[in-house]
Amino acid sequence: MEATISRKDLEGQAPATISDACRINGSPPKTRNPLPQDSGFHYIAQNAARHPDSPMEPLFRAIYQADSTFDVRGIDVVTDRNNMRKLLSFVDPRSDRHGLQAFTIHAELAGEKTVILSRFEAQTHRFIGPDMFRGYGYEFEKAYTTCEIPHSTGHHRIICYCFEGLSYVVRYEADAYVDPADDPGAPAGSDQNPLADINGNVEGLSLESGSRLTVRKQGRVTPLESTLEIKTRPASKPISINDVAPQIWISQTPKLVRAHYRGGMFEEAFVEDVVDKIAAWEQTQQPHLKKLAALMTKLTDLVKGFGGSCVIRCCSKGADELIIQKMEDGKPMLPLDLYSKWTRD
Repeated sequence: MEATISRKDLEGQAPATISDACRINGSPPKTRNPLPQDSGFHYIAQNAARHPDSPMEPLFRAIYQADSTFDVRGIDVVTDRNNMRKLLSFVDPRSDRHGLQAFTIHAELAGEKTVILSRFEAQTHRFIGPDMFRGYGYEFEKAYTTCEIPHSTGHHRIICYCFEGLSYVVRYEADAYVDPADDPGAPAGSDQNPLADINGNVEGLSLESGSRLTVRKQGRVTPLESTLEIKTRPASKPISINDVAPQIWISQTPKLVRAHYRGGMFEEAFVEDVVDKIAAWEQTQQPHLKKLAALMTKLTDLVKGFGGSCVIRCCSKGADELIIQKMEDGKPMLPLDLYSKWTRD
């Protein structure tokens, strides 16, 4: 069984909007020496690299560690931000500065309505050799941020919102945050949304039954309003808000650091509140966001109609169609005990 969706299939939709449902140092390093260029081992898709049997399992374990009463049965789509960026690049190739690239997303129906989208990458990590220049992004984060959880290799947040009739749980990698005490724009107190941050405030370690995943509660809750995205680029190619808006719109990240460099020497970088800029971008992008909303509705319907297990493919750079194929013998995305969350009384 196979179906296709073209861009022309997504015309004529209603206005599209989202509705609510590592710390950056306050000052740059004391030394102003040029940073070394990025090198060594780095993750592309960390959950798939470290937990290949079920890259989506950590998301659900984190949710239920934070809130054991969370009812997933009311959620329409569970996904990584990366999948949403790829699908947005299909309806609007200009939303990605590299244009539309080939991609694959696995989809599975859980319960009666929840469609889980799992990111698929041919390579889950990469090694940057000394003769491979890939900029200074990782080194900038090392120099300008402080890791608060020892031996941490990354931080993912989970948020929940509605987008044009569908409810979403979205996981994404957060770069950093500003301390609420140093951020006059942040509200007093902790963020009470249990899906706003997967860190608890009590240390503990557990091994989930029937799973190879170890869960440790550590750290503290950080308000969503304090989180930020870091972008680095040569000073000769300044970063515009349109370059980063799709990514931070999907994750509703309110702050941005645009860091420009010349030969490893960075200009002074500031934390910007970009909520108003992203709202303005959303208004200008309504034609494309309407198509994205229509695409997500079509995809969820197709997954249900295809028996609950599909693969979504954009087969070539600049393609005009998505191909959706039924997976006859697809492996379940999650350990069996998690599926009980969709059948509980």
